[in-house]
Amino acid sequence: MSTVSKTSLKSSLLQLECYFTWTLLKQDVDLNDLEERINHQIEFLTKSKVRSYNLLSYVCHLNNSNEEALRNLQKAEEEVKRNHPDEIARRSLLTWGNCAWICYYMGRYEEAQKYASKVENSRKKFSSTPQWKDQLPEIYAEEGWALLKFGKKYYERAKTCFENALRNEPDNPEFNTGYAITMYRLENPSLKQSVSINLLKRAVELDPENTSLLVLFALKLQDLKQIDEGERHIEEAMKKTPDLPHVLQYAAKFYRRKGELDKAVKLLEKALTMTPNSASLHHQLGLCYRSEFFQLKKATKYPPREQVDKLIQLSIAHFKTAIEKKITFFHSYMDLANMYVEGKRYEEAEEIFQKAFQINILDDFDKQQFYCCYGNFKHFHLRKYSEAIEDYMEGLKIKKYSYYFDKCKESLKKLLEQRIRRGSRDATDFGRLGFVHNLNGEKHEAIRCYEQALALHPDNEDYASALYELQLSISS
Repeated sequence: MSTVSKTSLKSSLLQLECYFTWTLLKQDVDLNDLEERINHQIEFLTKSKVRSYNLLSYVCHLNNSNEEALRNLQKAEEEVKRNHPDEIARRSLLTWGNCAWICYYMGRYEEAQKYASKVENSRKKFSSTPQWKDQLPEIYAEEGWALLKFGKKYYERAKTCFENALRNEPDNPEFNTGYAITMYRLENPSLKQSVSINLLKRAVELDPENTSLLVLFALKLQDLKQIDEGERHIEEAMKKTPDLPHVLQYAAKFYRRKGELDKAVKLLEKALTMTPNSASLHHQLGLCYRSEFFQLKKATKYPPREQVDKLIQLSIAHFKTAIEKKITFFHSYMDLANMYVEGKRYEEAEEIFQKAFQINILDDFDKQQFYCCYGNFKHFHLRKYSEAIEDYMEGLKIKKYSYYFDKCKESLKKLLEQRIRRGSRDATDFGRLGFVHNLNGEKHEAIRCYEQALALHPDNEDYASALYELQLSISS
């Protein structure tokens, strides 16, 4: 194929709607973990196998295994022929688009052109307008599901995709499920109000046999203190699909949060027999043993050392396994670091904190959690108060409300007040305390702090500006 025609082919491929044109970047996901999860879906879920094979194909391509990628796309085509013989063209658009790209990367340009032409010709049969995706809303939905798999950086885009899909088919069960799950993941669990609860409820009504959805609905009910209703849904889901690892995992999370740790551990161990390499299951087991550890500490002033050490070791072992299975598993890194702290293994804790912060896909909430936990480590265990203050300040500079934002604020306030009571004459301490009071809406206290900061450092423009704005807000 000539350079010109190769360029022309590439141009036509870029017009296709498929994984290769949706900007799904390999650096934003742990490919081995994603491949493991897709294989679980293929093994345990009867629905969505075409989607799973398409996604697995893209993951294989990102892992430089194009032959394997093509084999998975052939499996996707076979699934369509077997289950949707009357809708082969409509349900194969995405697969053919992916085939075209894989063939292109393998240097099989004629085959790539053939697949691209199949997509274009089929698409024209469904719609001749530029807004053809509106006549094929499942394409929007497929993009939404793909974005969800590539992590939270992509959730806002996924939300838009499902909204577009629902615009033409508002009662489609699968579109409603995707939208509800996306909103559930986007929602800040620290907030008392929930948008996702009604979306999950509607999705469950439209697809009552979807037990993966049912357990998410139960967890959201638990968040909102509707525990009995949530447990009814958990029991119903486990009755319908007693051997689905995903359902067992979320049921275990429900019971762990309820305090029924033995029940949670049994469910997770059962799930692990089916999917032994699941990072999420190991993380959840680590959380169970950590909860048991805290329960033991709370129940008695001097818990048996042997029992305490055993729970710490079990928790650490599962968190370590989780990050081995999924190297970008930020929350497992943080939980592992904190358990090393509990075991007074401070050097290992420091190493894990550093590794956690080097993960390249952290969002603002992750960073807040890091600064809060790392600050606590320095504050309460290393007694490095000045460094702890710096970490808490970094957490507060990320102006997003969360549980960890509040904890940074509380801890910083206590440390600064303690320093000032002990006679600090550092303007920075007073300025930062003024900043915290202002965050809390305590304007008069904030004014007093900034006045003291300015008295100690008269030329500081930041203190003068903050003081002026506070005085203006009170007088207006």
